[in-house]
Amino acid sequence: MHIRFAKETDAQALLSIYGQYIDTSITFEYRLPTEAEFAARIRDIGAAYPYLVCEEDGRIVGYAYAHRQMERAAYQWNAELSIYLDREHTARGLGRRLYGLLMEILRLQGVRTVCGIVTVPNERSEQLHLSMGFHRAGTWHSAGYKSGAWHDVAWFEKHIAPFGKEPAPLLSIRQLPEAELEALLANA
Repeated sequence: MHIRFAKETDAQALLSIYGQYIDTSITFEYRLPTEAEFAARIRDIGAAYPYLVCEEDGRIVGYAYAHRQMERAAYQWNAELSIYLDREHTARGLGRRLYGLLMEILRLQGVRTVCGIVTVPNERSEQLHLSMGFHRAGTWHSAGYKSGAWHDVAWFEKHIAPFGKEPAPLLSIRQLPEAELEALLANA
């Protein structure tokens, strides 16, 4: 397994994984984005936050990314995590590796709290979060309507860095030393 940063040219491969979930309540999107739309997401998110892909024998088998949790300035030290794995590559520890690496990078950026939002029930995702030290912060009941039903969404949160007085502004991923990022990827 090899983990690297996503590129816009990965859009089609990532869409093939994301497409495995589009007809489920795991994502609340109703339609699969176009390749151009997905490439723009990779570009826009990757400009400020880590967007990772995992390859096995040159084929992308999963991806994970972080993005700003909420827009107001006071929320800048929080990030929301997302992960999608090819269904043939689940339950192999890949989610744990990708999530762990995301949190290491986010800590360098100055993020203090990460969250995962999970449509429930989703035993595998719930267990991933709990096993990695997240706690269930709450549930939004009937938060989304998809596939003929209302679905609850659980929020999981984890503090990844200490909280101090007057925190420095969040750093963009592009402000981090490239050598440090490459070392993290190499050791993931």
